[in-house]
Amino acid sequence: MPDLLAISAEIIDSGVVSDRANQINRVTQELSEIGDGLAVVESFSHIWGVDTGDGLILFDASSVFTGVEAMEAMRQWRTDRVDTLVYTHGHVDHVGGSGAVLADADRRGYRRPTVVAHEAVHARLDRYRRTDGWNLSINARQFGGTRAAGMKIGGDETSGVPNHRFLPEDVATPDVTYSNLVSIRVGDVEMELHHARGETDDHTWTWWPDRKAVFIGDLFIWNFPNAGNPQKVQRHPGEWARALREVMARGPEYLLPAHGLPISGVERVATVLDNTATALEHLVESTLGLMNQGADLDTIIHTVSVPANLVDLPYLVPFYDEPEFVVRNIWRLYGGWWDGDPSSLKPSPRARVAAEVADLAGGASALARHAAEVADSGDLSLACHLVEMAANAAPEDRSVHEIRADVYTRRRREATSLMARGVYRGAIRESEAVISG
Repeated sequence: MPDLLAISAEIIDSGVVSDRANQINRVTQELSEIGDGLAVVESFSHIWGVDTGDGLILFDASSVFTGVEAMEAMRQWRTDRVDTLVYTHGHVDHVGGSGAVLADADRRGYRRPTVVAHEAVHARLDRYRRTDGWNLSINARQFGGTRAAGMKIGGDETSGVPNHRFLPEDVATPDVTYSNLVSIRVGDVEMELHHARGETDDHTWTWWPDRKAVFIGDLFIWNFPNAGNPQKVQRHPGEWARALREVMARGPEYLLPAHGLPISGVERVATVLDNTATALEHLVESTLGLMNQGADLDTIIHTVSVPANLVDLPYLVPFYDEPEFVVRNIWRLYGGWWDGDPSSLKPSPRARVAAEVADLAGGASALARHAAEVADSGDLSLACHLVEMAANAAPEDRSVHEIRADVYTRRRREATSLMARGVYRGAIRESEAVISG
């Protein structure tokens, strides 16, 4: 088995990743023992296991697609009863495999594990049941054509299976919940569960004082923090940063994330937490500063950015989410949904506006051809605006959609984040459907 701590140390210390997919974004379904009585199965998400001497504590259950195999890998390490299953949060790639954990207990004749989570996980699971179709559709767009079904990189979840419910029916609901802080004890192992709002409002990070280890969940994901997802509910970047600083204050020697590699060394752990918190704090303070000066959203998203010395770090690459999306979420959190443009407050239908612009340009086909010229000049952002208007003005015009598909194909090639690539791929598929008739 690879030495995961050695790999992470080399990447952080050198600042170089030679093979990101196979070094960081590993989904091997293999188990690695990180220390005495501590192991991880690298999955979607990981399952962390702690042997207490009186039963296992597991952190997360992976997804419905990976949970069975991940649990089988965990059983290659220990066959003891699972006493406690802790959800770091309620995203389905963390709770979706819980049915496999319960089935394992039933098969072995063990008492089912006690499931522990923050109290807000209940509301999240209820929301997922109410918005099943919505979540399936946005995840098909977010992840469609970017990775294999059921896979992800970073902090969100995907279904990818037709007619599959977003929240599996056999997900274990929490038996024990807490508000801000709770301690759990199994055998001789005692841990503190702390609530934080960051990627979600129901996040738990866990401090294991005897090992000076933190089960951090998705508060650190080896990518730029997933604090701005354009298709999901509100995220909390400021509180996320405060949580990271609370973790830092304990001087952890081990950082154990739910995605990516574990990290060891007090200074190394402090460095990655500090840089992640600093990046989020910079976005929050810069955005609020411009908001307080009366700037509109358009000005802010084209002004605020993260210093290059941070986004160039191997664990802060905007490979999943992007700082620009985080800025939009900060605006939404503090300023509401209106972007500051008076015309967008009560807008005319997009198709009506597009028809007028196309008419001024000499027709939708002429507008689309001009969009192609703008794309050829290198301004793909502007080209997308123009070709989108052309397509809204002539939604069934195949020639327009041929240009639209080409423009978004080029835009997708230059996109850095999985989220942007997924949205652009969704646009390409829309146009391909029109072209094919």
